[in-house]
This record gives sequence, C-alpha cells and structure tokens, in this order.
Amino acid sequence: MQFINTLIAAATALVSVASAGSVHFVNQDSTTRTIVFTPNAGLQSIPDLIIEGSATANQSFPTGWIGNWYSVSKGASRVPGMLGEVRFDGFAGATYFDVSAIVNPNDHQGVKMIFPKNSNTPVSGCQNFPCTNAYNKWDDIATLSTPDSELICLLGSLSNERKRGMVSRVSREFVTV
Repeated sequence: MQFINTLIAAATALVSVASAGSVHFVNQDSTTRTIVFTPNAGLQSIPDLIIEGSATANQSFPTGWIGNWYSVSKGASRVPGMLGEVRFDGFAGATYFDVSAIVNPNDHQGVKMIFPKNSNTPVSGCQNFPCTNAYNKWDDIATLSTPDSELICLLGSLSNERKRGMVSRVSREFVTV
C-alpha cells in the first residue's frame, strides 16, 4: 500500500511540473524593460523581470497561476500599460490568455502580442493599437485559449525594416529555450 501511495504522489508531482506554464518574452527594440507581474488574490507573487533591449527572457509560472503583467520602459514611471493576462491550467487543462488595452490604451510601447509558442495562432493583440483582437473595453469577448502551456509575449515596436514578414516568423527566430 505504501508503494502505491508513493507512486501516486510521484505521478502527481510529475503532472504538476509538466503542466506549469511559461512565457517567453521577446523585446523587439533597443529599450530595456521591466516586466511587472500581478497575481490574482491568494496566488504566488512573481518578482519583476528585467529584459535588455533586443533580448529575450523566459518566465516560469506556478501551476494554475492566474494574473497579468505589464512592461515599464527604462526611465519611465511605473504605471500599468497594456496588460498581458493569463490563466494556466484552466478548464480542461487549457491556457487562457489575452492582451488588454482597458487599463491604459495609450501604451504603445509595452505588451504587443501573445500567442502559443508552438503555433502562430491564436494571436491576441497586434503591433499597432488599437486592434480588434485585444480587449478594448470591459465587455469585449477577446480571451483566447490553447492546449499549449508555453506562450510568447512580444514587447516594444519593430522597426519598419523588420516589420515586413517578421511577425509570422518571430516565434521561431527569437525564442530562447
């Protein structure tokens, strides 16, 4: 009986480690940014993440984490901007996510797009706001879902030279493992 209990405990631990989510942040320009995370009430806090200009960084999240993040450009006031919102391990184990312009629709330098790491769709947000596939007002229906527990979040603005054709390939060329 002890062996079975140990086996069940080990299997549960493996499942929870395997289902923990992550976001791969891609800073598209030369501005250094700080990512500020806000968990839902009662969930684990995550320390700020600093991403140098034109760099990438990975952030792992606890199993079942629900919350949001925004970016603050170096030298700017720590004011919430465009939000990246996520729920890992939601209904049927899916990851739910969106980009929200509700708090500060005038932030055109922070969170731009979120999409699954292993697919280019679905995509929330855009390179140039406002757009129809982000939360623009409180009653929009804009939350997307994926079975993937790894997301990509694009930050900042692509230069005009890099915009042509880059968005469709960004998930493959800028992600670090």
